[in-house]
Amino acid sequence: MNTSKQRPHWRVVAASVCGTSHLKNKQLCQDAHHWQILPDNILVVAAADGAGSASMGKVGAMIAVETAIENISIKKFSRRTLVDDSAVRSLLTEAIIAAKKAVEEEAVACQKQSLDLASTLIIALATPEFVAVAQIGDGVAVVRDFQDNLIALTIPDSGEYINETVFLTSPTALDAVQLRLWRQAVANVGVLTDGLQMLAMNMAVGVPHKPFFLPLFDFAANADDKTVAKEQLVRFLRSERITQRTDDDLTLIIAALSDL
Repeated sequence: MNTSKQRPHWRVVAASVCGTSHLKNKQLCQDAHHWQILPDNILVVAAADGAGSASMGKVGAMIAVETAIENISIKKFSRRTLVDDSAVRSLLTEAIIAAKKAVEEEAVACQKQSLDLASTLIIALATPEFVAVAQIGDGVAVVRDFQDNLIALTIPDSGEYINETVFLTSPTALDAVQLRLWRQAVANVGVLTDGLQMLAMNMAVGVPHKPFFLPLFDFAANADDKTVAKEQLVRFLRSERITQRTDDDLTLIIAALSDL
């Protein structure tokens, strides 16, 4: 008889939707996201928000998230590797550098300036024992422990003035990276772009709103059908409850450790 303990695995629900202001102006959604579950139950997610002022912000955001995930996923490492803080920092830093280079090379190929493909970038790497996040620009990454505490691992970098932020293509981008390692048992991870941060966070003190996150994390934990769950998340992001409070593009990635 097999008496081995069942190991929890990641369940992920994620979506990017166009904000009502962009819909009115017949613009594309400038947000992008990507995620992958690697061997040894390692989760890596990325989200990016293309700058509204960038003519190819959507392209920059897509290249950034896809390159960041690929850069990490092709490397050989395990959860044992991730015990080393310096190894984790190297993984995330190299992913950001690779994403920045890929966006800049695309700009050259399109005969554009790098700032024409400007976007933010958040990368989160998670196992059941820890979460690490690297972030350039606004948006936020949140973790939930098994006592239902919510911790914002990053804070939105909104610059000196409102709606100002550092982008991946900014000259000072690599100096502005927020890098945070959190080593405790993980129940959930959430990553969102700035369109949701005023709803999801008490920005004055940098504390996540439990009424926003806890139902969503429980939803992800019980998401048996990935397709249906994504459709439900898209409907939530397009609901009046959300769109009455923000007209920006929205990206939300929610992950839960759940017994299969």
